[in-house]
Amino acid sequence: MRKTICVIAAAALLAGSVAGCSGNNEAKTTSAETTAAGQEETTTAASNDQAKTEEKNAASGERKKIVIGASPAPHAEILRAAADVLAQKGYELDIKEYVDYIQPNLALESGDLDANYFQHLPYLESFNEENGTKLVSAASIHYEPFGIYAGKTKSLEELGDGATVAVPNDTSNEARALLLLEAQGLIKLKEGAGLTATKNDIVENPKNIKLYEVEAAQIPRSIDDVDVAVINGNYAIDAGFKVSDALAVEDSQSVAATTYGNVIAVQEGKESDEGIQALIEALKSDEVKAFIEKTYEGAVVALD
Repeated sequence: MRKTICVIAAAALLAGSVAGCSGNNEAKTTSAETTAAGQEETTTAASNDQAKTEEKNAASGERKKIVIGASPAPHAEILRAAADVLAQKGYELDIKEYVDYIQPNLALESGDLDANYFQHLPYLESFNEENGTKLVSAASIHYEPFGIYAGKTKSLEELGDGATVAVPNDTSNEARALLLLEAQGLIKLKEGAGLTATKNDIVENPKNIKLYEVEAAQIPRSIDDVDVAVINGNYAIDAGFKVSDALAVEDSQSVAATTYGNVIAVQEGKESDEGIQALIEALKSDEVKAFIEKTYEGAVVALD
């Protein structure tokens, strides 16, 4: 076909025959370049379409799911505040609420949960030791100051001889309660007892205080039966107590406050999973920190 065109061109104008055939080659080259450019545009368009599809899927709720266990307040509330931030990262939170300290760890160990958020590290370590589980902390998110709240007695100064004080019955939280009682001068613990203190470490008890050991979640319900109660921050919040109502609160610089940060717990080896890291970033975002500060007014303190 090319040869025929050149012959016809020669009959019409011999002088222009070379230019005529050369011009056809240029046209062919231009056509090839146009085709290649078109293919590149098609590839780019396809890539853009894929990105748009991914964005559309995220917007439509087609996200990866993270199943997490949490106590109702403040943990589940904080998680709901983090959900919008997490959605921007392509994840959806499925929050399972628990009202005790045991089941969420058992559910995590069995794989029913991807993570849980309700406990501090000392409790997690104690749980592992007592139950043979292998759960670990992926990050510390916040701490909740322990408080002493009035029951039948309305101030610490009014506590009489033999007064009853409700404290959590699990090892790590009872130690924390005892440290707070010691800080108020109500008891004195054996030197070095620290975060492993038990009632057996009390060496001075001038008011002959009687400890009423009860499961942490039940203490707010028992407060009318005791003189005062030492209550975990989350259970105090859930029961409607305010930090401003407490007779005494942990100092923010105390060993307990700096040690008992509430953590995101996961199965061992999953600390660096993409979804877990996205969850941690969301919980430590400025948006969630602002929510914590505004909502809890000091009853919950976000950690960096």
